[in-house]
Amino acid sequence: MKGVIYGITPDARIVDLTHNIQRHNVREGAISVWRAYPYFPQGTVHIFVVDPGVGTRRRPIAAHLHGQYFVGPDNGLLTPVIVDAERDGKTVEVVHLQNQKYWLEKVSRTFHGRDIFSPVGAHLAGGASLADMGKFITDPVRLELSRPVITKNGWEAHISVIDSFGNMTLDLPAAALDGRTDVRFRLKGREVSGIVETYGHKPAGDLVVVVDSEEYFEIAVVNGSAKETLNASVGDMVEVLLSE
Repeated sequence: MKGVIYGITPDARIVDLTHNIQRHNVREGAISVWRAYPYFPQGTVHIFVVDPGVGTRRRPIAAHLHGQYFVGPDNGLLTPVIVDAERDGKTVEVVHLQNQKYWLEKVSRTFHGRDIFSPVGAHLAGGASLADMGKFITDPVRLELSRPVITKNGWEAHISVIDSFGNMTLDLPAAALDGRTDVRFRLKGREVSGIVETYGHKPAGDLVVVVDSEEYFEIAVVNGSAKETLNASVGDMVEVLLSE
């Protein structure tokens, strides 16, 4: 893929975001793109290839959102980025890639990252127009993203992502508490009271709740794995309870 990009746009600068997405895990890929894109400059081209449907009828797409470009399979990877744009009232432009002029001459059935997405991304980085790449669409595939539910005593939140340390991020933003700290988090028969500033404020092995780098609540074990300690999975419900 890098060779293709440099062959088309020799002055491109390539940054490896991650090669550690769990195989076939589109949701994890979507979260990785969503967490990273705000820190890149205008005009950046993001190529994302978590593509278990390669070679099937799933569409190859490119999009222009937040002043940046995104290129990859139409399987929901862009969902949280699109949600951000819609929330902020930004224009969402998505193209079904159909103009083979911007692909490699020979396209395999199993490596569209090399044969379609990399050349398209390289051409976009070199100044090609998104409109020339294919037909604009309004129905990109969307993942079903969990959302916290308000209850009488707080929220029913859900684990939305688990990182390589076993830390578990919830779909509940810290702003939902409006500064309150009289809160308990209940999951898998365990309960955590309050929020700590960071992992080092408690002894090793303690189960804690912190606010993560995207300002969402995160359940963690100090110097350990909350996932393993609680035998938890993405999608598990977490009760978030406020004092009455």
